[in-house]
Amino acid sequence: MYRLLVVDDESRIRSVIKKYAEFDGHDVTEAGDGMEAIRLCRAERFDLIIMDIMMPELDGFSACREIRKFTQTPIIMLSARGEEYDKINGFEVGIDDYVVKPFSPKELMLRVEAVMKRVRKVTTEAPKKENVVITLGDGGLRADVTARLVFIDDKRVDMSPKEYDLFFYMLQNRNIALSREKLISDVWGYDFYGDVRTLDTHIKLLRKSLGRYSELIVTLRGMGYRFEG
Repeated sequence: MYRLLVVDDESRIRSVIKKYAEFDGHDVTEAGDGMEAIRLCRAERFDLIIMDIMMPELDGFSACREIRKFTQTPIIMLSARGEEYDKINGFEVGIDDYVVKPFSPKELMLRVEAVMKRVRKVTTEAPKKENVVITLGDGGLRADVTARLVFIDDKRVDMSPKEYDLFFYMLQNRNIALSREKLISDVWGYDFYGDVRTLDTHIKLLRKSLGRYSELIVTLRGMGYRFEG
């Protein structure tokens, strides 16, 4: 059972999500806008947040930015729009998944389970004892594998959690052609309910974060990507 926070200004949407979530055995708290969601997240601990983008008082993007300042609780964002810009903006502020309205409540619950399974996997993996640091390019890109930190010219690069997952996976498999299917199954998991566009969006974000080292990620047309190092 998970403690879910459902944030949407439409009570009908909250009611449908709550119905299916409680049927699956989850405990649900509701919020009607972003400000209320932030207040609840400061006062209580939730396992996962389902949040709409377009809301009064404070939109989902702004609420997510504020929530990320004090907690890394997984967030699934809901939107009536499926534009790439909205998805990129969402992943940049640190969401874990993106669902376009109208959606299947059953699929949403499967996405909840998939996100939580990935979270459990990360938290239960034993940390490596040795300190592994990899230097790339002309020496200006440095990756601390043990601490999951990335530096460009000795300045720390801030990435979303999934960008870190993708970067370090590609780093550890550098100079190997990686198909989109393999990247999705290994980074997101076999039970991922998104599509290859989610991967391509994260590749764009990762390239942006890497700045002048973005060229290390090579697109293999019709196949996938390769990280050169």
